[in-house]
Amino acid sequence: MHSSTAYFLDSIDIIDYIDRCKRLLRANTGDVKMFDYIWQHLFTPFLRFWFKWFLRHFTGKCELQRICGGYRPGAARTLRAEYSLESSKNKVLRAAVSAEEDKVEECAMAIMKEKKVSSQKDPAFKTSLQVCLMQISGYKILYGSVEELRKQPFDCENNSHETMLLRLWDLLMPSTKLESRITKQWGDIGFQGDDPKTDFRGMGMLGLTNLIFFSEKYTDVARQVLSHSGHPKLGYSYAIVGINLTEMVFSLLRSGALKPHFYNTAFQSPKMEHFHQLYCYFAYEFDKFWVEEKPESIMEFNRYREKFHEKMKGLLQQPDVSLCLTVDSKP
Repeated sequence: MHSSTAYFLDSIDIIDYIDRCKRLLRANTGDVKMFDYIWQHLFTPFLRFWFKWFLRHFTGKCELQRICGGYRPGAARTLRAEYSLESSKNKVLRAAVSAEEDKVEECAMAIMKEKKVSSQKDPAFKTSLQVCLMQISGYKILYGSVEELRKQPFDCENNSHETMLLRLWDLLMPSTKLESRITKQWGDIGFQGDDPKTDFRGMGMLGLTNLIFFSEKYTDVARQVLSHSGHPKLGYSYAIVGINLTEMVFSLLRSGALKPHFYNTAFQSPKMEHFHQLYCYFAYEFDKFWVEEKPESIMEFNRYREKFHEKMKGLLQQPDVSLCLTVDSKP
């Protein structure tokens, strides 16, 4: 929603509206590839150029000024700023989306110079633009950090890895002593075999870190979810499903689908803790979803996983999305 200073749609909103109309036309067009090519390479750039030209002369402000001044902080502003920068023909503006965090202020000043924005006439612009650039840069950095952790395999020769695994058991099963490192007891918290290390192959240490974070930050909730997973009819493998949900959140991060959520919830750069917190939300909500849906058996897991996935993607498309676990957490 626009602020009180915005009296008209900006060029990005108009292009978005026309794009929805395009999809309707596209459904009735025989040569889909040709239609998309013409739209992407000719029609959209042409419209965008003239709308931007008109609004610049009508308002006396560049597109980025109109975005920063006309939209509240969060996804509404940052997503539009990101699109504007990426779509620009100006090299300085395009390069800004890849700026390092310590170069954000420098990039903001360079953009102001390129667009001839006066800090006296628009004193709030620089700060608003820097926040957008911090969020854009932070998302890219977060993805790199998450991917690095995902690629790190669980190593039974690494004492810290082993300590984390045993910590997971203690958090979830405080009254039951683990008989040995390799034991069938691991099945009680949802691992497939006697040695959990084989279950971390797909998500590496990211999977274990998520499970640990959920169990440490929301211990009572994690134990409640574990108890649900042991239901005689509606039960599922707690740890395996948890790792599967890690893959789901990671894939959404990689695709960019988590941008609205992180831009709304992280005032500046989204950090690794924000990713772990989102995982907790997914773990908790999937358990609720599974219990409410009452699947016939665990054999239907893939179908219900996909249904849950679609539900989450739908929520992430909402402009005000903020997927936060509302139960009490430990400090």
